[in-house]
Amino acid sequence: MNLALWIAAGLLAAVALAGGVSKTFVPKEKLAAASGGAWTGDASVAFLKTLGVLELLAAAGLILPAVVDVAPVMVPVTATCWVLLMVGAMITHGRRRESAFVLLNLIYLAIAAFIAWGRFGPEAFTG
Repeated sequence: MNLALWIAAGLLAAVALAGGVSKTFVPKEKLAAASGGAWTGDASVAFLKTLGVLELLAAAGLILPAVVDVAPVMVPVTATCWVLLMVGAMITHGRRRESAFVLLNLIYLAIAAFIAWGRFGPEAFTG
């Protein structure tokens, strides 16, 4: 199960990194024109940049604390925060009737919940 949790964390970190880089560094107009990015047209640039930075921090928080063995409890804490972020994403896409993106966010939520459950529970990082 430890390997499955590492794989899940790696996949979710890659998703967070890609989303964070795009929201942080890609202009709002370009994001709004991309598939699934129409919602960004209704958001402020500051909100998008903040969300992007949070996603970059999530990418780091899902991997680095365990790798460097400094506060590894931050891995499941980060995964729990990602669950909350995905609830917000699902609400946003649901209001826009974008069911495919709601489903995608639900998958990301399930992966994050698996990581949180596994790292808080049976495969917790212990000293």
